[in-house]
Amino acid sequence: MKLAALFLFVTLTAAAQTPPPARPATDPDKIADALRAGPTFITKDATILDWPTTKGGEYRVLRKGASEWTCLPAFPGYSHDEPGCFDPAFMQWIKQSLAGQEPHIETVGIAYMYVGAWVPNKSGDANTPKGEDFHVGPHIMIVSPHENQKELEAFSHDGSNGMPYVAHLPGGTDLYLVIPYHQSDEH
Repeated sequence: MKLAALFLFVTLTAAAQTPPPARPATDPDKIADALRAGPTFITKDATILDWPTTKGGEYRVLRKGASEWTCLPAFPGYSHDEPGCFDPAFMQWIKQSLAGQEPHIETVGIAYMYVGAWVPNKSGDANTPKGEDFHVGPHIMIVSPHENQKELEAFSHDGSNGMPYVAHLPGGTDLYLVIPYHQSDEH
């Protein structure tokens, strides 16, 4: 499937929510954190998982859901709280990538990150010195099968300017497209 053929309308508004503690430690805190990651129509029936304690380990179920969506709390060890909700293809891609395997998916995958993410500032924005982290507001991510990587290479790798960009997971090389839909207020 060509990414160029993918047509996506995003008309979502992130609901104002009370943030949980900075580092969710208990299962209820992890569930609350994961529920902040996406729209209610996704999170209400999503399975909530906790990250594995070892590379390639099992994801622990915190709440069983009725849909194919999976939400996770902030990734352990990250300096910022970045929960996410993932469709089956994107979740498979994450699991394989973080387990050190070559990711292999057959279709486009979609993920939500309503809390946003922190990325290195590559533009030298006047409010954020070059090299320091920059907060990308709420966004949707799209991953595609490996054979479509060439299409993604043309996108910017700079997430600090509010425009769509590509990134890869730490230690990974496969790119995914990030589409911000609300400018971050934290410049």
